[in-house]
Amino acid sequence: MAFVITSTCIDVKDGECIAVCPVDCIYQGGRMYYIQPDECVNCALCVSVCPVEAIFDEDDVPEGERSFIAANNAFFGPEATGWGAPGGYDPGTSSPLDAPLVARWPRQDR
Repeated sequence: MAFVITSTCIDVKDGECIAVCPVDCIYQGGRMYYIQPDECVNCALCVSVCPVEAIFDEDDVPEGERSFIAANNAFFGPEATGWGAPGGYDPGTSSPLDAPLVARWPRQDR
C-alpha cells in the first residue's frame, strides 16, 4: 500500500510534500507530483503538509479520483518516464512528462 497524489495537485505543485518525505519517493512531473509506490514507506508526512489535500492512502482515495492510482504507477512506467523505481528523488529525476491521464487533463488556473 502506498499514498497516491490526486487531481488537486495538477498545475499546483506546491512542493512541501517533497521537502518532508523521509525516503524521497515523491517525484516531479510536468504538471504534478507522483509517489513511487514501491519506495513509499507509508509515513503520511506528505499528507500532513499538502495545501490542496491531494494525497491519500491508496485505500482512501475518493471514488472520483481512483484513476489516479493507476496514473501514479503509469508515471514510472513506459507510458511516461520508464523510470521504474529510481531510488530517491533528486533534481535530476524531474521530468517534463506526465502520466497520460494527467497530460490530457484540462489546464487549471490556480
